[in-house]
Amino acid sequence: MITQGIQASDKGSPVHPNASPANPQNLAIDATNLPTTAVAGGGAGQERGRNKLTLFPLIFLIFFEVAGGPYGAEPAVQAGGPLFALLGFLVFPFVWAVPESLVTAELSTAMPGNGGYVQWVDRAFGPFAASLMGTWKYICAAVGAAAFPALCSDYLSRAVPAVSGGGARVATIVTFNVALTLLSCTGLSVVGWTAVALGLAALSPFLLMVAIALPKIRPRRWGTTARVKDWKLLLNTLFWNLNGWDSVSTMAGEVERPGRTFPAALVSAVCIGSLGYLLPLMAATGAVDAPPEAWGDGYFADAAGVIAGKWLKYWIEAGAAASSVGLYSATLSSAAYLLVGMADLGHLPSVFAARASGLGTPWASIAATGAVALGMSFASFDSIVAVTNFLYGLGMLLELAAFLWLRARRPGMPRPYRVPAGTAGAAAMCGVPAAFLAAVMAVAGWKVCAASAGFTAAAVAVYYGMAFCRARGCVEFGRAEGGGGESGGTGCESRKEGQPGDV
Repeated sequence: MITQGIQASDKGSPVHPNASPANPQNLAIDATNLPTTAVAGGGAGQERGRNKLTLFPLIFLIFFEVAGGPYGAEPAVQAGGPLFALLGFLVFPFVWAVPESLVTAELSTAMPGNGGYVQWVDRAFGPFAASLMGTWKYICAAVGAAAFPALCSDYLSRAVPAVSGGGARVATIVTFNVALTLLSCTGLSVVGWTAVALGLAALSPFLLMVAIALPKIRPRRWGTTARVKDWKLLLNTLFWNLNGWDSVSTMAGEVERPGRTFPAALVSAVCIGSLGYLLPLMAATGAVDAPPEAWGDGYFADAAGVIAGKWLKYWIEAGAAASSVGLYSATLSSAAYLLVGMADLGHLPSVFAARASGLGTPWASIAATGAVALGMSFASFDSIVAVTNFLYGLGMLLELAAFLWLRARRPGMPRPYRVPAGTAGAAAMCGVPAAFLAAVMAVAGWKVCAASAGFTAAAVAVYYGMAFCRARGCVEFGRAEGGGGESGGTGCESRKEGQPGDV
């Protein structure tokens, strides 16, 4: 529900005349005046308006940040059988996706700048926690993006066996990475509308499969369970397929009229993503008499072949390739604009906020993220994915804590969209996903915990390394952490208690 503050959000941008360094009291009162322009972009902020994200591109970018279609949901059936898989994808959106989306909608519209959750944590707990959060989430995004070029190559090899290995596979992965990195450099508007087309391509074969399967469905098949249940695999599959609703917040500074656009896009994406898993699972498990053990990765294509014929099987495999393209583009953009937000806040050198003239895109952040993803595309991801899930859990706990802290300590901060509950209701809403995160992290093995501790130590080193470089003047930073300055948006006033807008 959009509240009365929505008009303030639409005007409360860095180009609004009241949001100037000459009026620091306005910066302290209005939390929407956060850095959304490049500090080293050579005036690209004026050109960036041509690449603003509107509603439909934003919906599908969120869709690809989280789901990309039902591809990858098959292990849930294998782990628990149709009954527990369907129950999981029916219940999990309410206990996880909805709370995470509501938190994202409130804080993204209150602070519509690039960096998203890094800004929220920075405002709540200060620069150290924000830098830690940014590094955790960037590792998760970079590793996630790196999986998709290899995945697309695997799908392509089914139609063209020559690219299944050797130099041809390497060339395919490199071409995929470079082409989509260059696409990201054209601007979020192009990436967003490309995501719309890819989303329709990925979902359309499943819509046909559901329609064709309707007369063949036998509801009794939905009650089947696996003989040996793998609860850990089931939870990890649900978590992997339905997390990341906050990822698009890193691009909040690129969204047109964020006070209106963000809540509507998140609601739409939650509905599309949740139904995009549930309906195909109901159709395939109800129409195909296959044991849970048969539901390995990619079984949706086999089920479609049984339901409608090989033509639909091939279409779903082609849709999987389209989905991997959309997943990579959305994840790359989210990670790149996370670097932009960290540079805007002074956590990284200002080169990461530099914009290309003409297009207004953050070329350095996009190039760096593309290079990291390419380098990791040839790594083994079995253990790394488990580590990134653990780091994602740490980041989400910190994010939920920042949300509750800002609700309690800064109730007067303008919130164009507010979660429809008081502080106590918000705490109860956050308790359910927090408990789930604790459960998922508790079952992680000691190797995952040790690797996560190593990545966290590296994140601490990044923070103090940047502080050392700033003190020595080794590289240029946009502004000092915690300070206002001409290029900053929050200013030190926004963090000090007792200033206007604080209670």
